[in-house]
Amino acid sequence: MSLLKTIDTNPGFEPKRSAPLPERLISGNPSFRTWAQDAARDGMINTGVWEATPGETRSIKGETFEFCHILEGVVELMPEGGEPVVYSAGDSFVMKPGFVGVWKTVKTVRKIYVTVT
Repeated sequence: MSLLKTIDTNPGFEPKRSAPLPERLISGNPSFRTWAQDAARDGMINTGVWEATPGETRSIKGETFEFCHILEGVVELMPEGGEPVVYSAGDSFVMKPGFVGVWKTVKTVRKIYVTVT
């Protein structure tokens, strides 16, 4: 087992398709595609590529730490009680455990993610 993992930004396998939970949907009709690529520590650490079409959803991280690197597209994150922040291709950010806010996909976004629960 290699301890080095390259994240393929254009995976050649079929993604898992999903949509936001109804109680988290704010506006639009976003759809999600996830190309999970690696997991460790019994699924507590996950990496891969995620894509979302335009729309607004409620983002609730709970106990999850998430690192994101935007490959393409534009998103606007508005932390609860905070100011909106816009991220686009080349930007990286972290949503720490306890983060609550609005995730608005302005232009279809594709990101590399690393989550730790």
